[in-house]
Amino acid sequence: MIRFAADDGRMLAYDECGTGTPLLCLAGLTRNMDDFEPVVDAFADRARVIRLDTRGRGGSDPDPDFMNYNLIREGRDALNLLDHLGLPKAAILGTSRGGLIAMMLAAGHKDRLSGICLNDIGPLVEPRGLAHIMTYLGIPPDYSDYDDAARRLEIGMRDRFPGVTRDQWRSYARRLWRQSEDGLALRYDPALRHAVMEQSATDALPDLWPLFDALAGLPLALIRGAHSDILSPETAAEMRRRRPDMIFAEIPDRGHTPFLDEPDAVAAIAILLERISK
Repeated sequence: MIRFAADDGRMLAYDECGTGTPLLCLAGLTRNMDDFEPVVDAFADRARVIRLDTRGRGGSDPDPDFMNYNLIREGRDALNLLDHLGLPKAAILGTSRGGLIAMMLAAGHKDRLSGICLNDIGPLVEPRGLAHIMTYLGIPPDYSDYDDAARRLEIGMRDRFPGVTRDQWRSYARRLWRQSEDGLALRYDPALRHAVMEQSATDALPDLWPLFDALAGLPLALIRGAHSDILSPETAAEMRRRRPDMIFAEIPDRGHTPFLDEPDAVAAIAILLERISK
């Protein structure tokens, strides 16, 4: 893990591995760079895989002003990292919120992007999925350790993630939480909950279709979990209608979000990188 200073002085963590097309990985709302370990394993031989911990997550500094946990500021952080690395442009693999950041960047800084892969996110976010996120956002889990988490996740998530093994859930838990004396603890700033609540106080979801349409001309891929409660089949179908050239993979036995180690997900990312390199 390496750290650099964003333009407002916050120290942000990142990692890079491999050579080839720069692929900037941006994680979900509460997640961190560890989610992209499978991407490093699969693509470090053909891409420069760069993983960023968004501010307040993982190894990056928390922000004393929680309202800076927003897509515009987080998009600027991504551009700051590209500048720090001396990269004029990169492809973005964005999981959930990371994909929203990618679409935001396409609307204002398209010249910095060589392509985008959206992992289980689109311009319409399902309210029931958001409601589920709010049941745990900013709240420490009640798991005693990673084994306890793996056992209970295997039971509690089997409807959306059937067939996922206990070892896979243990890896999931290790990426999301850290072990403390009192049990598993958050690896992100709990004030993120306040940011989301403040920014959604009107209960009106913004129209993000113009941001999706801003992706025109860029190589594009979409990965969707077949059991996702964030990206509906109808929204994915409309995205495919608007972008018939979009690479698409629907991952069976996965909810929000696919782990990115699934063969179809790996294949979609590979095709995107091939299109970018031509």
